[in-house]
Amino acid sequence: MSWSDSALRAAAAQGDYGRVIRLVRESVRMTQGQLGVACGLSQSAVSRMEQRGAGEYHMTTLARISHHLGIPPQLVGLAEKGTVPGRYKDGSEEVERREFLAGVAAVAAAPVIGADSAPRAEWDGGQAAVLRMATTAYRRMDATVPARQLADTVAGHMRLVQTVANQTNDQSVRTRLAAVGSEVASLAGWLSWDMADQGSARTWYGAAIKAARRAAEPLLISYQQGSLAQFEVEYGNCAQGLSLIRSARRQLGDACPPIAAAWLSSLEAVAHATAGDERAADRALSASGVEAARLATTDAPPWPWVFSFDERKVAAARVTCGARLGRPRWVLSSLSDATAALSSCHEKQRALLMLDVASGHLASGQLEAAFALASQALRTGLRLRSGRVAERARAFRRNYSSATPPAVVREFDGLLRDAYL
Repeated sequence: MSWSDSALRAAAAQGDYGRVIRLVRESVRMTQGQLGVACGLSQSAVSRMEQRGAGEYHMTTLARISHHLGIPPQLVGLAEKGTVPGRYKDGSEEVERREFLAGVAAVAAAPVIGADSAPRAEWDGGQAAVLRMATTAYRRMDATVPARQLADTVAGHMRLVQTVANQTNDQSVRTRLAAVGSEVASLAGWLSWDMADQGSARTWYGAAIKAARRAAEPLLISYQQGSLAQFEVEYGNCAQGLSLIRSARRQLGDACPPIAAAWLSSLEAVAHATAGDERAADRALSASGVEAARLATTDAPPWPWVFSFDERKVAAARVTCGARLGRPRWVLSSLSDATAALSSCHEKQRALLMLDVASGHLASGQLEAAFALASQALRTGLRLRSGRVAERARAFRRNYSSATPPAVVREFDGLLRDAYL
């Protein structure tokens, strides 16, 4: 849901925070009961809150619900740095984290379960469906939770998937569980990547592709190959990344859905830009934009996607391409379209994009703006202990040298010295 939506803004301005919550909850297709389970409330308590109007609200409850739904705090009358949702008075954050991880798993995937393009066999109410819901919840939580806090939980989840698979003799169930295992392995790869553990990330992505093949799901195979391609390109292995993208397209052939075509073209554009091929990158971006325009932005993303892909994501890819090609015009001309991506609740992705924007400013000679933005992104990376953000920040810093750097650069260097995660 767009945070600039007129109905949402009007409700916030009137102090009707219950209506703000209802609008967002309905936009993600979550019931009052599901939201209540995730936030430790009854369905009736959620209903009363949504009907309260411009009345008095319990700030802790508002904070917990807005945190779960990803609502900007100011839209429900909270300060940007207010109460941490669910933190106990005795400071037992670890207890809260474990309970939240357990409680949220069953509801955070609600929008995805409703996607018409998901294989119907997965939503039969069996074990595979429950395990997939938990996986989707963890994938969503990665947006705002340090990878190190999720890694052990995801590893345990993988062991559970393997145990359930080993205990069944039904081949159709094994096949469905292989698809779930592929998604868990891919998430483990992503978390390893965020922790700057390249070896483990590559191993996990390989396991994700193998499991997708056992599941015989072409779309899932394509998704996992694209994910590995993105990883390889990040580390300069552009030829390998492009080969994986071509293989991902062959998996789908003429049956390639628009979201897959748009996403793969955006990955291809970044690969070409990383390799220094501006013309090929521009062609791929144009192809991605054409496919993205065919997507219905009001629909939930189809399985195996968790987050939507739209024209704003294409603009964000163009920013990244411009940063890697050293073309500030690409970066700065795409900023208006990529603004929504910069305000995304996926903090790690937002920090990475901010560093690309900072590169554009740096290439155009805007030193103060570049390092101010890069410092903001790096602070997010440090708070979430993201090795990927820290490494991208180091790459940004290598593009500038001076015997007498100004204060804004020295401040950034001080942050980098703390970036041994």
